[in-house]
Amino acid sequence: MLAQSTSVRLLFTSLVSSLGRETATRELKWMKQALIVSGSPATLPAMMQRRLRGEPLQYILGTTPFGPLDLLTRPPTLIPRPETEDWTLRLADMLTPTSARPLSVLDLCTGSGCIPLLLCHLWPPGSTRAYGVDISQDAIRLAVDNAARCNIPSFGPLSLTQSSQNVFVPLLGDIRDPNLFKRVLLPFDVITANPPYIPKREYDKLPVSVKNYEDPVALLGDLPGEEPRDGLTFYRLIAQILRQKGILRDGAIVALEVGQAQANAVEAILKSVGLRNTQVWKDPWDVERVVLAHA
Repeated sequence: MLAQSTSVRLLFTSLVSSLGRETATRELKWMKQALIVSGSPATLPAMMQRRLRGEPLQYILGTTPFGPLDLLTRPPTLIPRPETEDWTLRLADMLTPTSARPLSVLDLCTGSGCIPLLLCHLWPPGSTRAYGVDISQDAIRLAVDNAARCNIPSFGPLSLTQSSQNVFVPLLGDIRDPNLFKRVLLPFDVITANPPYIPKREYDKLPVSVKNYEDPVALLGDLPGEEPRDGLTFYRLIAQILRQKGILRDGAIVALEVGQAQANAVEAILKSVGLRNTQVWKDPWDVERVVLAHA
């Protein structure tokens, strides 16, 4: 115990040098709390060493807050960001589904499932059926685990089961697959996405804590094996989905998170497939972060 105490003091000194005293103190407190709550066999020095190597704190703690939810986090699935939390809460406030008039939601590139699960949590019971699509098996497994953690039942894609609760429907698939939407119940009232949008030139400049731990497939905005472009490839793919007959209900809402300086281009992409009444939402840091459009 004395040796561990000495180790913690030495590692804390290194954390202070790396992060600053205030941040290091806060993170050490969270690590101690995570050990108590999780009952994990991990030791505090081991957690601190992982942090010093650059691993994201959320992976070390195993959870992250997202609105009122406390979601599981596991590498390599993308860690939910505060800017995504902000616009999801705003979207939830904007709409008022009921069990009598429920909404069907499609979240593309769902990752941890944070967006559809938060909507399911905030909207009245029986008002929401939310699909979460991802190409990554790791992401879909995590999204299903998060649904269970949030007490949101998961159903199969074509299940017609009526539920007095909101439900989450995980769907492993590639948004480029023309048969993907034969496996779901159409149409959708809301389509959301936080797709990969970082251009290669910007990705190369990201900190080690992102590049070495989070899945590049969830970050890079151009497809593997293709010439690096502008990071907008996935918005063009999504636009092709939106233009398909029967995907969107009349009056449906589309909300897409975007990277810095991408809002105007994404707005133009959505308008090119017939969407209207577009808006751009800024995040709390005054960055244009979401493009909203109506069918």
